[in-house]
Amino acid sequence: MDHQQDLAAQLLEFERQKELTDNAVALGSQLSVERVHDIKSRSSQATAEEAAMLEQFMQSQGSNN
Repeated sequence: MDHQQDLAAQLLEFERQKELTDNAVALGSQLSVERVHDIKSRSSQATAEEAAMLEQFMQSQGSNN
C-alpha cells in the first residue's frame, strides 16, 4: 500500500474512531472539505503539504495511527 492509500485509510479510520465528519477534519487541518473528501475517497492525491497538515491534525487529536 502506498503512502496516499495509507493516508486515505488513516483518515477513514481516524474519522470513525473520533466520530468526526469531513467538515470537522477540514476545519482542524485547515484544508477545504472538498480536498479532505477527495483525498479520503482517493479521487486525487494529497500534496506533501496537505498530507503533513492532515497528519499533524490527526496527531494533535490523539490519533493512534
